[in-house]
Amino acid sequence: MMQFPPRKTLALPSGITLSYLEWPTGESPKREGKDTAAPLLLLHGMADHALVWLSLGNALQQQYHIVAPDLRGHGESGKPGAGYGFAETIDDLEALMAHLNWSSAHVLGHSWSAKMAAVWARQAPSRFQSLMLIDPALIGTFPSWTKILFPIYYKLLPFLKMLGPFEDKAAAIAQAKQLKQYQGWSPLQQIIFENGVEAKADGRWGSKFVIAAREPMFTDVMQVPGFTQPIDMPSLLVYMTKGINTSRRQLAPYKAHLTQLELCQLDSNHWAFMVDPEVFEQAIARFLEKQQGNNLQ
Repeated sequence: MMQFPPRKTLALPSGITLSYLEWPTGESPKREGKDTAAPLLLLHGMADHALVWLSLGNALQQQYHIVAPDLRGHGESGKPGAGYGFAETIDDLEALMAHLNWSSAHVLGHSWSAKMAAVWARQAPSRFQSLMLIDPALIGTFPSWTKILFPIYYKLLPFLKMLGPFEDKAAAIAQAKQLKQYQGWSPLQQIIFENGVEAKADGRWGSKFVIAAREPMFTDVMQVPGFTQPIDMPSLLVYMTKGINTSRRQLAPYKAHLTQLELCQLDSNHWAFMVDPEVFEQAIARFLEKQQGNNLQ
């Protein structure tokens, strides 16, 4: 039976609330207190939410103090009318770490938040014990004129096809079953789906992700460089055979800028943590165990 971690809420200086999940789900025999385990921060991608990390959090909770927020505009967190760039999200995460009394953490980001984590790492490297990038979105930049292509991306990208609106929940389920992130329609995926959609005021169904966040998030992905200088910290790039980063050209910036980089390719798609969770969890556990071992030397 799947264990659910407690959900907590933090009032941020910006005036919005940040909802987050925290592991362990109960008392762990390997821990004497919250601060005895290494902190691990899990960041979901655009239009997802914290429960995409349910299986990973449950698998690692014996060894780590884990927190996974619903980033602003997503899930149960606040949804302001504006303020969805990397800068605002990083400010939220800084406030969350201060609330948790974390001076640093192992930080894992997927897709959009992987690029955001790379930006954060070069701005505030002391916050990172390690950096784990899971099939990041474009790490470089595109010309500003590419904004004219955004409407095409909105229609084609799988993670945005759940925005809706759908006439009813059954229609939302039918759409989900056609998408890569729900390939297999496992109990885990069904939990993630159920917690990512809601009935709207007009009776139709759609994602909890707010549409107002879409364009500013895309703009930062396209126009804010992920790397501008070398980043010297233990780093892991997990890329997939059926993911975004598949060519030598795409991998080159990571190799050039992450001075302590480890590469890990999984035979999966962009959402390996949902479609092949055990293989994904083993890869993350191995990397983290190596960092813990290095810290003891």
